[in-house]
Amino acid sequence: MTGSGKRIVVTGATGNVGTAVVRALGSDPEVGSIVGLARRPSRWESPKTEFVTADVTRDDLRAVFDGADVVIHLAWLFQPTHRPEVTWRSNVLGSIRVFEAAQAMRVPALVYSSSIGAYSPRDDDHPVTEEWPTHGSPKAAYTREKAYVERVLEAFDRSHPRMRVVRVRPGFLFQKAAAPEQRRLFGGPLVPERLVRPSLIPVLPDIPQLRIQTAHTEDVADAYRRCALQEVKGAFNIAADPVLDTRSLARIFGAKPVKVPAVFVRRALAAAWALHLIPATPGLFDAVLHLPVMDCTRAREELGWTPRYSSEDAIEAFLKGLREGEGLPTEPLKPDVGRAHELATGVGERP
Repeated sequence: MTGSGKRIVVTGATGNVGTAVVRALGSDPEVGSIVGLARRPSRWESPKTEFVTADVTRDDLRAVFDGADVVIHLAWLFQPTHRPEVTWRSNVLGSIRVFEAAQAMRVPALVYSSSIGAYSPRDDDHPVTEEWPTHGSPKAAYTREKAYVERVLEAFDRSHPRMRVVRVRPGFLFQKAAAPEQRRLFGGPLVPERLVRPSLIPVLPDIPQLRIQTAHTEDVADAYRRCALQEVKGAFNIAADPVLDTRSLARIFGAKPVKVPAVFVRRALAAAWALHLIPATPGLFDAVLHLPVMDCTRAREELGWTPRYSSEDAIEAFLKGLREGEGLPTEPLKPDVGRAHELATGVGERP
């Protein structure tokens, strides 16, 4: 591809965040060309974008990164949760390969997709800045892996001071097009699309410890675009207001909140996960209960980032996507209901 603007490579370009980032970059006049990496071929098209099929765990990335002004690393594997060695190989070792390839090709800037899950647990509502420790929760593979990659990037950043390294730490991200994928990844067959509507959910467990920070994926994509094109370094917390609790979610669903001890919910999740009925692990539930509340002041002041959508808007978009069968013609986002059972049971999972 040719263009007078910046050349940006995006790994994980066909997923929830990747598709939104590619769209955001494609609409920016400073961007001349985009290379979107994905493990599997895609029929989805986007302006200024060439898609390349490559796996960060085994393919040579140097040729793809050659001539890039920025690499945005979004690729991340959530499944299979019953085989953590597979996700470790993709998420940790694959990330290291991305960083090393970017350095070998002298890419000037690296933007990495970290997470609120990288942060050390906290049990109060006092907002934390980007200085809060990123040791994660030991109870979930996702949080352990995000925290480990943070340690890797700390050493990498010190060893390569000429490269501009940025870490984006978002909360939970939702958009209409990603709703079927997120149901498959976290809910499995126990959460069919037709049930996720207010009229069919009369009650919702009210768990006092639960606090959730969300954002619309399009808003977070705008933050990635700004990180790629502005001369910033370091970490940025990204989330919309307000912080949600189970009572907030109950209002969105039109359900009645019913107090339930977290231990009972965890036992039910543990039993369902052990039986391969849901893909989300009980350890991830434990980690979510102790996530800190992020202070996003730095993103607003240094990036000039302001979300267009509230946290409630993001949840509403997710629910609407479920009800309307939204999706995109990419392997992660296709609205294929039949894959829900495969992902929950491990049948058909492809590392």
